[in-house]
Order: sequence, then C-alpha cells, then structure tokens
Amino acid sequence: MPFYHKLGNVPAKRHTIFKNGEQLYNEQLFGTIGFDGMSTLLYHVHRPTQVKEIISSIDVSPKIAVAKNIASRKLISFDVASKEDFLEAREPLLVNNDVHVGVAAPKKSLKDYFYKNADADEMLFIHRGSGTLRTLVGNIPFEYGDYLIIPRGMIYQIDFDTEDNRILYAESFHPIYTPKRYRNWFGQLSEHSPFCERDFKLPQDLETHDEKGDFVIKVKKQGTLHEMVYNTHPFDVIGWDGYNFPYGFSIHNFEPITGRVHQPPPVHQTFETKAFVICSFCPRLYDYHPQAIPAPYNHSNIDSDEVLYYVDGDFMSRTNVAPGHISLHPAGIPHGPHPGTYEASIGKKKTEELAVMIDTFSPLQVTENALKIDDGTYYKSWVDHS
Repeated sequence: MPFYHKLGNVPAKRHTIFKNGEQLYNEQLFGTIGFDGMSTLLYHVHRPTQVKEIISSIDVSPKIAVAKNIASRKLISFDVASKEDFLEAREPLLVNNDVHVGVAAPKKSLKDYFYKNADADEMLFIHRGSGTLRTLVGNIPFEYGDYLIIPRGMIYQIDFDTEDNRILYAESFHPIYTPKRYRNWFGQLSEHSPFCERDFKLPQDLETHDEKGDFVIKVKKQGTLHEMVYNTHPFDVIGWDGYNFPYGFSIHNFEPITGRVHQPPPVHQTFETKAFVICSFCPRLYDYHPQAIPAPYNHSNIDSDEVLYYVDGDFMSRTNVAPGHISLHPAGIPHGPHPGTYEASIGKKKTEELAVMIDTFSPLQVTENALKIDDGTYYKSWVDHS
C-alpha cells in the first residue's frame, strides 16, 4: 500500500531502545523486494522467531489437466462444494507461474490455526459473506463486494459471520499495487483515479497478545503447506508503522470512467502487477455519442488470457451467464459480445453489471478442479446459427 499508516505505540526513532519497564520490545522489519521495496517496522512483545516444532509438510500444488489451453471456457464456480476449513476450501482453477486464480466456499472461521502465505500476495474478493480479517497488524471488517489485499508473509486469521461464504481469490507471485498511472510521483492517488485513499479499509483495532504456549501456524511456501508450532502468540505486536500492510477496498467504491464512445478495458483497472491486472466492471452510464455502440467491440487476445468473474447484475455483452460463473478467453483467438448483444446494446443508457476481470500476460493452465465445473460448450457460443 503506497502510503503511510500507523497503529499502536512506536519509538521516536527507528532501531533504538523501546521498552516497557525492563522489557525490551523486539523490532522486526516486514519488507519487500529485499530492502528496496515497501516495508513496515513491527514491535513485538516476544521474539518473532520462536519455532518450536515443524509438524508436517503437504504438497498443495495445483493439479494441471490442460497445460496448453486454446478453448474458451465457462466455469460454474457455485458448483464448488462448501468445505469446513478455510484452506481446504480453496480450489485453484486457472494457474501459471505468476498467479493462481481460484474460488473457495469456507463454512468455518479460521480459529484453530494461523496462516501465512510466504510465496504470494493474496487478493480475496468477497462475493458472499461478511466478517473480519484479523492480522498481526490489526483487523479489517469485510462484506459483500470487498477486495482484501494481503501482502505475502502476513500472518492472519479470518472470522466469518455465517457459513454461507463465497470467495474469488488470486495468489500473486508478484506484489499487488494500485495502478501506477493513477498515482503521482509522490505515490498519492491523483484526481483522475477512479478511487482515492478515503475508500480504503485500513487495519484497525490492533490485537496485542502477551501469551506463551503452542500456537499452530500453517505456512505456504513453494507449493507446500508446512504446519509448525510457535512458542508465542503471533499477534503480539505492540505497535507498527510503515507502508506494507493489508487493506480492503469495496468494488462499490470504484467510480467508472465513461466516454462518448466505448472505453477500453484498462479504464476498469483496479490493481496491477508486472504479470497481470485486476479490473472492476461496475454499474455505469453507457457511452453518450449519438451513434455509440455500448457493447464492446470484438478484440484479439494476442498478449493475454482474460478471466471474467460474474458477480451480479446483467452482463450486457454475454448470454447465459449468472453470478459465480467464470469465463476464460485464452490468448490466440479473438472474442467479443455474444451474437445479438452487440446490436441489442444500441440505444441503451446504462448497465447494472458487476464483475471482476483478471488479465494475465502469460497463458493460464486449466486445473483438474476447473474441468469438473466446466460447461464444456462455451467455446461454441459465438457460432452464428442464423
């Protein structure tokens, strides 16, 4: 997150003595890209290095079914069954070396253990459910429509309010940022940005647990889930400040950019990495040129695979899609509006569609999980039968 935030108590100067009576707090740099990227300084009650035992290591790498995919696909993600455990509920669907895109329908809050993804930044999009993301740097309440951005290495738990939860997630092996073109050279979001700093949900209500015992942490690294025991409670931070922390952003706070004629997909961009982008398609007024065609023009996917997750509303350029459906349009073949939707859009004034798009710059592989929920016929849906 490219701006400064602070919670709890910190000393006046970095890397100096910070005590509570005779107890010296333990400073930790939580940084990225070596010592060159964004970082946060944490102050722990106990040393954050106390691993008592490594219990198990389990391979959780995605199982690839189609390594070289050319077929457009429609995945019915609500067919993925709910599971009790937060991590076991995750099903990777479309993956490459840069990002794993999947869905999850966890029933239970993550209370029996803590979790850390040591490989990837995580984006969790909340389609159904609400609750609280609890982290060692504070808590973030979330609800329907929220993106949660969790930087790699962040220890967290998640509390759900109900058992009816649906999540779209992306594990990114590159840092997730707000788009550079929206920011000035200080890092502040500019006036032309479709959102601003006021829209972010920042960590609050810092938990500080001064506890010793057996605390189970599951750490994902190199496609393996390691279960280990820490000697002290992971949430023992007394204070912190810096730029590297989780945050939330509601898709409902994205302000669409419109024009006289149809605007290209980058106007919907919400997050970026060097390997893919995430876009938000939100309710908006259509183009206002008197001869405008609101539906998108056919376009060739030459440099990217396009993944579209349908959230709500009526997506005007597609037929036979519903909430929870995921379409994949692979690089190599053009795609565009379904037959009839191009013409039908003429004269329309607005759309109520809500969707999340992920465009990757390298091809996506299709997992065994994805084939189980693939409708199998989507690639034929542009055929003109007239």
